[in-house]
Amino acid sequence: MMHPRYTPLVLKQIIRHRTRSLLTIAGVAIAMFLFIAIQTLQRSVHEATSVAAGDTTLIVYRANRFCPATSRLPEHYGDRIMRMEGVSSAVPFMITVNNCGASLDVITYRGVPADQLELLSRNWEVIDGSLRAWHDRSDAAVLGERLARRRGFQVGDSFEAAGVTVNVAAIIQSTEAQDQNVAYVQLPFLQQATPAGSPGIVTGFAVRVDDPVRLETVAGRIDDEFRHDVEPTHTSPEKAFIAQAGADVVNLVGFTHYLGWGCLIAVLALIANAIVLSVQDRIREHAVLQTLGFRSGLIARLILMEGLIVGIIGGLLGTAGAAMLVHYGQFTLSNEGLHILVSLDPATLGVGLALAAGVGVLAGLVPALQAGRREIATCFRAV
Repeated sequence: MMHPRYTPLVLKQIIRHRTRSLLTIAGVAIAMFLFIAIQTLQRSVHEATSVAAGDTTLIVYRANRFCPATSRLPEHYGDRIMRMEGVSSAVPFMITVNNCGASLDVITYRGVPADQLELLSRNWEVIDGSLRAWHDRSDAAVLGERLARRRGFQVGDSFEAAGVTVNVAAIIQSTEAQDQNVAYVQLPFLQQATPAGSPGIVTGFAVRVDDPVRLETVAGRIDDEFRHDVEPTHTSPEKAFIAQAGADVVNLVGFTHYLGWGCLIAVLALIANAIVLSVQDRIREHAVLQTLGFRSGLIARLILMEGLIVGIIGGLLGTAGAAMLVHYGQFTLSNEGLHILVSLDPATLGVGLALAAGVGVLAGLVPALQAGRREIATCFRAV
């Protein structure tokens, strides 16, 4: 360890080569910005598509159909599903989107029966408006907070998307990711308001089981029940369904894993190059320090500390930039009416800063060892 009293000396060396230091810090910040953004995206996709032990929600769609417009099931399927052992609720829903493909800005209408809204609202917190207003008006919509913030909607506003015009009755927060980016409307209204809709036909069912252990068993029973019907079903856990429907997005995000580590390698090369050039410029200064009593080990630690400080400063700037982008951007990866929320995790920020500091030390390791092994006479003879 090095005594803190040497910190001003290291800072002075960084400031003396102002242009080089600023360019190096800027390069580190840009690379760490990309790394944090990529890691945040990967973590968000993993959380949205990985089935957890406590998950109890199944999604029932038309077999071999994923885009909401092509999944059409009779609404009365819900009664047969409710009679199955292990099912606690089966809420029919209809989904209409303004863009069925992959996009960062999709408005998703989800029509649900008015008398079953209570089953969905257990995890809701109304932050503006009221659910009573939703019941009182047939064209009312309950908006997830992320959708409202991204589009600037407020209670009382009217807006149109996908040919459907609604009035905002309430804005909610929810622990369920899929609730945060949708507009809930009454099912009969959506069935009549969309050209492809018709009474008695829904997109699918959200089924809750009474025991997470029975999730796959109940899914198999549902598909067996309708296997020989005119409209067969495909049932899977909600997160598995998201992973399947958004397979292209998931694969693309998986590829960015290599880009993230490429950013780290770029940071390593950038800091190492800057430190090597800095050390070469200060060979005679190191000789003077040795003459004044600075041991070779201390000089090596001074160089390592220089790399550490440059890495931390650049890491802080890049991490702060990525955090602000994710927080204020409210990005949501949407595909076929399903959503993957891009949200920031403090642990990801901590890992990014630790890696930036570690890379700074690693980049300065070889120059530090070289400087610490030079003899005084050799340093004074250097040009």
